[in-house]
Amino acid sequence: MERIHNFSAGPGVLPEEVLYEAKEDLLNYKGKGKSVMEMSHRSKEYEEIFNDCVATMKRILNVNDDYEVVFLGGGAHTQFLMTALNCIPDGKIGNYVLTGEWSSKAFKEAKKIGKQVHIAASSAEKNFNYLPRSFDLSTPAAFLHYCSNNTIFGTEYRDDSVFPTEIPLICDMSSDFLSRPLITQKYSLIYAGAQKNIGPAGATCIVINKKFAEGFVTELPTMLEYQTHIKGGSMYNTPPTFPIYMIGLVARWIEKQGLAKIEKNNIEKAGYIYDVIDSGDFYQGTVEKKIDRSLMNITFRLPNEELENKFLKEATALKIEGLKGHRSVGGCRASTYNALPKKACETLAQFMLDFQKKNS
Repeated sequence: MERIHNFSAGPGVLPEEVLYEAKEDLLNYKGKGKSVMEMSHRSKEYEEIFNDCVATMKRILNVNDDYEVVFLGGGAHTQFLMTALNCIPDGKIGNYVLTGEWSSKAFKEAKKIGKQVHIAASSAEKNFNYLPRSFDLSTPAAFLHYCSNNTIFGTEYRDDSVFPTEIPLICDMSSDFLSRPLITQKYSLIYAGAQKNIGPAGATCIVINKKFAEGFVTELPTMLEYQTHIKGGSMYNTPPTFPIYMIGLVARWIEKQGLAKIEKNNIEKAGYIYDVIDSGDFYQGTVEKKIDRSLMNITFRLPNEELENKFLKEATALKIEGLKGHRSVGGCRASTYNALPKKACETLAQFMLDFQKKNS
């Protein structure tokens, strides 16, 4: 079977070897006579799958029992609400860095439910084409929340040393989670939808510092309390069992390579495309500063929309797919997540050069 070059922003490409392993397990998991999708989440077989997934995640993140790894449904959108509900007690203020669609939605969600919130920094005045690196914190601060990678606008905080250490740090890492080495201990809470770098859509990974969790608001609706899921080991209700199984396979694939190697590959893959963008003025990157450019979502424009449509049509004919920019901004976007083969980026870069030559 010939696979396409899949630059979709999400759900994103998964490692081929993981897909083959899942294929073998799909009908008859390890000779058990049933699929993972047919297992009780309370069964011994599934308990082993889940515990292995959590243990692998903790090894990759280099954390001990000071952190809890929780898997929930509902995507990052639910976490916009849950972080505000659980982590902003009365009398404290949630500080937000607005760098795109998702961080802005998190802020609006907290505001909608009546929490005290403050914009510590924003790049909205330039349509989110850069990342702020200074922050006006409002105290007493409950936390500083930011989104590390912005899929729509193509920016990424690859250096988290710019953030203050005196208050808890919460990060939405949905689209660059486990794409590079991470000092997890800097963070009080991390959340990431699985469908970019760690698995299929349907599950969200939340990494919570247990000491931070001691101050969480309680007496919330049961399913919206983090403590419910910490105490229940993600099993308070039926979790998204098959996505978690897949996350476990991807996590083992990531661990086998190591985050340093994965980051090196991601830099090299993005480099093929950015080199073409930077080689002339036919392609225009949408991010103001090179230091802010994402390794996960490369956004660019062509001289006009007619050429962009032609570019997308011809790319699709060559099985280079998923390049259409988000509907809110248009243009083009190449998402180069962990599992995207290097060959795909080389092929896209060559197509871009050929297209430029024919249409200049």
